[in-house]
Amino acid sequence: MAAQQATDDFQVPSSSEKTTLDTTQWPLLLKNYDKLNQRTGHYTPIPSGCSPLKRSLQDYVKSGIINLDKPANPSSHEVVAWIKRILRVEKTGHSGTLDPKVTGCLIVCVDRATRLVKSQQNAGKEYVAVLRLHDAIESEKKLLGAMEKLTGALFQRPPLISAVKRQLRIRTVYEQKLCQFDNERHLAVIHIKCEAGTYIRTLCVHLGMLLGVGGHMQELRRVRSGIQDEGTHLVTMHDVLDAQWQYDNTKDETYLRRVIKPLELLLVGHKRIVVKDSAVNAICYGAKVMLPGLLRFADNIEIGDECVLMSTKGEAIALAIAQMTTAVMASCDHGVVAKIKRVIMERDTYPRRWGLGPNAQKKKKLIELGKLDKHGKATDKTPTEWVASYVDYSAAGNAEGGGGAPAAAAAAPASPEGGSKRKAEGSPEAAASEAKKDKKEKKKSKKEKKSKKEKKSKKEKKADDSDSD
Repeated sequence: MAAQQATDDFQVPSSSEKTTLDTTQWPLLLKNYDKLNQRTGHYTPIPSGCSPLKRSLQDYVKSGIINLDKPANPSSHEVVAWIKRILRVEKTGHSGTLDPKVTGCLIVCVDRATRLVKSQQNAGKEYVAVLRLHDAIESEKKLLGAMEKLTGALFQRPPLISAVKRQLRIRTVYEQKLCQFDNERHLAVIHIKCEAGTYIRTLCVHLGMLLGVGGHMQELRRVRSGIQDEGTHLVTMHDVLDAQWQYDNTKDETYLRRVIKPLELLLVGHKRIVVKDSAVNAICYGAKVMLPGLLRFADNIEIGDECVLMSTKGEAIALAIAQMTTAVMASCDHGVVAKIKRVIMERDTYPRRWGLGPNAQKKKKLIELGKLDKHGKATDKTPTEWVASYVDYSAAGNAEGGGGAPAAAAAAPASPEGGSKRKAEGSPEAAASEAKKDKKEKKKSKKEKKSKKEKKSKKEKKADDSDSD
């Protein structure tokens, strides 16, 4: 061994080639992570949170979704209530009502994932329908012509038995395909891609009317709901029941983890914005995403696009509306990247990391010493240095929105003489206080009227009693 060490060279040769990560097989939101545009790699990782697939079973179930193959006969509401009882969770929701006789994809969201229900209900749907015509038609070509006419924006009124108000509305049918047609039995199988809220039953009736023979929907199955279809992760009610039974009796999590999927699966199609760990909790409390907290971002983001904010571990933090394009994010050094639309992550999953800077620390000391009020606003005791140097951005925002004084004026302490004058100038605060006074006066007048009426009625009753005596 010593001779080998003396003769051989164990040095690792240096090379200029950069090794690239292969992220094509990474799960969920982390897939193709290396292809995202990198703004910076400088951040401090916080040992909180975890990969969606590595959550504890309790958290995994509470932030999970089930792509359920709904059985015929029970309503969507019943199915969701059964799952709630089987899994013993607080909340469940679904991605769009299916009629009792209809089968197919029903995305069931559990607990925290119910925050995504609305976005899934508005996503596109696909159906396979069996159309029964009331008589034979001339040819298959005539049916194809009628289907082409009923593609695009259509007027629809929901059927007599429906879960919504029966009023005329417009829904879009994107595509219709004829899978099979039997003229002798008057049956046709149609594949339909449509907007959420389209009634296939009504569409079949309209097809029959266009063909001049009449028709109705014999059978229906939903094959896609939003991003989930019947080919991926589809499970039955029996799977859910068996998975929970297996965990209760054998403590084996594998079946339950296969049936329930992380909520991040629904957000794979969204454009991604990766945020620093120190900014995660602030976002959970509703803060806007500013450029210093941005790590990576996707291509082709436009202003107004719905994006998913994610942590470096691949967790979905919130849905947000982009306030910058990809080009601006890459070139700018300050500003608002996105505004929060819906927070998904639970608060305090990550530790609080705001209010730790030098200015924030000074402000806390001044509040403790009584030189600022409890809200951090300037008073008569506030040092002039603080007033001159500190910019109150919240006051500046209010001034911009209401067309009032500039930020410096808003941050300055109000003198006892000038305070009433400023209020009288028609600031938003003065208007609010006046509105409150008006409300109080109205309430007082109403109470006085009521008391007068009560007194009158009492007097009348006394008079009636004396008369009867």
